Amino acid sequence: MRTVALTKESTKDILENLLKRSPNNYGKFESAVDEILHKVKTEGDSALFAYTKEFDKTEITADTIKVTEEEIKEAYEAVDPVLIDVIRKALVNIRSYHEKQRQNSWFTSETNGTMLGQKVTALERVGVYVPGGKAVYPSSVLMNIVPAKVAGVDQIVMTTPPGKDGKVNPSTLVAAKEAGADEIYKVGGAQAIGALAYGTESIPKVDKIVGPGNIFVALAKKAVYGYVSIDSIAGPSEILVLADETANPRYVAADLLSQAEHDELASAILITTSKEFAAKVSEEVDGFVKVLSRKEIIQKSLDNFGYILIAEDMDEAIDAANAIASEHMEIVTANPFEVMMKVRNAGAIFIGENSSEPLGDYFAGPNHVLPTNGTAKFFSALSVDDFVKKSSIVYYSREALRKIHKDIEQFATSEQLTAHANSIAVRFEDEEQ
Repeated sequence: MRTVALTKESTKDILENLLKRSPNNYGKFESAVDEILHKVKTEGDSALFAYTKEFDKTEITADTIKVTEEEIKEAYEAVDPVLIDVIRKALVNIRSYHEKQRQNSWFTSETNGTMLGQKVTALERVGVYVPGGKAVYPSSVLMNIVPAKVAGVDQIVMTTPPGKDGKVNPSTLVAAKEAGADEIYKVGGAQAIGALAYGTESIPKVDKIVGPGNIFVALAKKAVYGYVSIDSIAGPSEILVLADETANPRYVAADLLSQAEHDELASAILITTSKEFAAKVSEEVDGFVKVLSRKEIIQKSLDNFGYILIAEDMDEAIDAANAIASEHMEIVTANPFEVMMKVRNAGAIFIGENSSEPLGDYFAGPNHVLPTNGTAKFFSALSVDDFVKKSSIVYYSREALRKIHKDIEQFATSEQLTAHANSIAVRFEDEEQ
């Protein structure tokens, strides 16, 4: 891996390089996505069937677009029982973690005749997009559906592209069933996002769309935002490891590569205070790359977006980590909890040498749908909060309003909004005469 001395200039250059991976920089695909969305909006199912034939090389119809109970039963028979057991164990942890995020409505009443509050209501219908194609991620199925179920969403609609045989990957179906998907449809790509956003004869319109996908899916989610809500515009995977000389270089190298193998645009960064440690990690990385199955992808990822940064001290390292605001951050130092308290920007933080990033991907419980491309500076992990909305509650008795009505009228009049002022004043016009 390339090794760079950490300076303001090198940090700036790295940030600019990483941001090249943002979906916001793929405008050349927007016209194709817009055309797909327009056809789905105007032609409904017929557009879905045509695009599925074109892109997924399989025929679907109104009779076959929805996954049946029989297909789900077949999926359970096809999946290794050991994997099903692991999925169920992971579900327990994921559900338990997200149940702690639930919020309740609250109300406060005063003796002066006022009551204020907040009503928390789950979304009615949510769409979950699950990728197909190059890889299958049943873990993402769990992470997107469970918080919606915990929030109390009435209906969870999942879409995922079929294979050439017209079927959905069995492990995807098993994960969806275990997590609690209500309906599953065999459609993928930008056309699936359009179907969820606008509705078709077969697929109901949803209130929010969540889930990862390729650049076409990301751009489609961006385009339909406003018709529906979305979780985020996800970019390629990222890991940043903060380490000092006490860390195990072999562990750190392995953790960096766990994200580099996702795709050629993935980013893996080590920031350390030790040149000797950096050299050891680089050596371990080279050794692993030679034997790992996805070595071509890993090498291109490291060549394009892999860095080892040498900091003068841990404070400088932390400042750089906060500037990069990585999706995943591991802290492997002599005092990791002390360092963690200084970290401001990260999607998920893994503390200590035994808390490697894949623990969060699959099993620990926190959500692995995380902000990328520096958006951890203002976005959070997917959570129960993403599947509820909050309504303000206001109640004033006549007596309570009487005490302050002139204040409101004064405020409204100062903004030249006389109808606002009149809305309050009219309630007391008899008393003013």
